[in-house]
Amino acid sequence: MTADTSARYREFKMPDVGEGLTEAEILKWYVQPGDTVVDGQVVCEVETAKAAVELPIPYDGVVHALRFDEGTTVDVGASIITVDVAPGTPSEAPAAAAPATEPEPEAEAAEPKGRQPVLVGYGVSEASTKRRPRRGAAAVPEQGAATAAIQAEMNGVPAPAALSRPLAKPPVRKLAKDLGVDLATITPTGPDGIITREDVHAATAPAPSPQAAPVAEPVPAPVAAAPAVAGRETRIPVKGVRKATAAAMVGSAFTAPHVTEFVTVDVTRTMRLVEELKSDKDMAGVRVNPLLLVAKALLVAIKRHPDVNATWDEAAQEIVLKHYVNLGIAAATPRGLLVPNIKDAHDKTLPQLAESLAELVSTAREGKTTPAAMQGGTVTITNVGVFGVDTGTPILNPGESAILAVGAIKLQPWVHKGKVKPRQVTTLALSFDHRLVDGELGSKVLADIAAILEQPKRLITWG
Repeated sequence: MTADTSARYREFKMPDVGEGLTEAEILKWYVQPGDTVVDGQVVCEVETAKAAVELPIPYDGVVHALRFDEGTTVDVGASIITVDVAPGTPSEAPAAAAPATEPEPEAEAAEPKGRQPVLVGYGVSEASTKRRPRRGAAAVPEQGAATAAIQAEMNGVPAPAALSRPLAKPPVRKLAKDLGVDLATITPTGPDGIITREDVHAATAPAPSPQAAPVAEPVPAPVAAAPAVAGRETRIPVKGVRKATAAAMVGSAFTAPHVTEFVTVDVTRTMRLVEELKSDKDMAGVRVNPLLLVAKALLVAIKRHPDVNATWDEAAQEIVLKHYVNLGIAAATPRGLLVPNIKDAHDKTLPQLAESLAELVSTAREGKTTPAAMQGGTVTITNVGVFGVDTGTPILNPGESAILAVGAIKLQPWVHKGKVKPRQVTTLALSFDHRLVDGELGSKVLADIAAILEQPKRLITWG
């Protein structure tokens, strides 16, 4: 491509959302080759592992080519659309874009530095956006070492030994030091090449004494599996929100030691208060439901027991206390489970909390939740009662210390003032990270939530 051509044709690349994502799927194109576009016009919708986002083009021109079809997953940084920014000027057409696996041409690397497009706007400098390696890929601490290894392999000679430090968590490093084991001599079996405690213990185990190899018995030939009958099974690719949710839940379940406690509570008075608030003029125009008062009860309980609003920093071996509450609400959407959060929920009045809750749920169901709305949560509520179930054992949202599950509210026989009467009853379940939340603290938080829902006047006396 000539200098004039490179100046005329601009390649718009898949932007970096700034949340550690490395790819996005193109859901829909809003333009086609030959269409005129203007700066700020939305040209496509993409889905990341966190949200569906519309991408605006950052310059005027005419669409020359779309580099990928709808439904294609594209790496961040790959060119997705070519725009002719000087239509009508005679010059060569740009060469076809290289496949996503090939390196970008040097001409594109010489684009003006400064503002770079991101999924939620413009303004991120080139130096501030660093792409994380894909999960499962080996970490490369030094570019020079990686380049030397690749070149050696191309030349047909053994690659130089890696200079990277063995990957292991601090407790594992301490165990190895105590046992006198050199981590560099251990073959890791953990995810992403991480050395585990079992690897260290295996390195200290005595080698088995040599024995005569047993005579292998003949193994019958495997029976070929019967071919699947057409129409009896459907395979769905795991991607987008489902892929991110699966990774987050597995990581949380096998990292944070979960403890779940339950309490069944009479919420008849809370349900009466919900009906009264619906006709209150100060609550006009906002949706009032039991979830609103459950959220307020949780916020009051956190205010009384602030140590529950924290997170565990494994790398620094510290407990980080949060002096704010970003209240997450688990929302079932057509795209999967999303957990956006209400920023600074602790500072909101009841009408403000109701407005934020309604907006959050509505935006999530419309598929318009932004990645920023799902970042920074400190504690979460999941309302499984809407599905008619009594309760569950919720899994912590990664980086949080507690999650409250609210079951269905049902009319049940209940002992009230010494007599069995029909009362509205629900079951609450609180899961918490036992590394930083002891049983006493978790029990007090759950008991306070139940006490408030049983006697909602405590929202005033305790709040």
